[in-house]
Amino acid sequence: MIDLNNQKLELNYPCSWSYKLIALEKINIKKVVKTIILEREHTLKESKTSSKGKYKSYTLDLLVHNEEDRKELYQILGDHADIKMVL
Repeated sequence: MIDLNNQKLELNYPCSWSYKLIALEKINIKKVVKTIILEREHTLKESKTSSKGKYKSYTLDLLVHNEEDRKELYQILGDHADIKMVL
């Protein structure tokens, strides 16, 4: 088995990055994302719905400018009350 815990992700910035968002089905995810990323160009696509229909997952693609930007967006998205999980 390969241990990747000590490996650092090396990316050439700026680059396109995808976040997987999981939220309750009833949430207007487009509105939530818009309040977080403001005017940044992005695409948001519905991905899957949970078997009982309570949750939906979405793929958010956008340009990140550096590692700090990428991590900050991950943190802000994850901290939002309407987003249950970010991958």
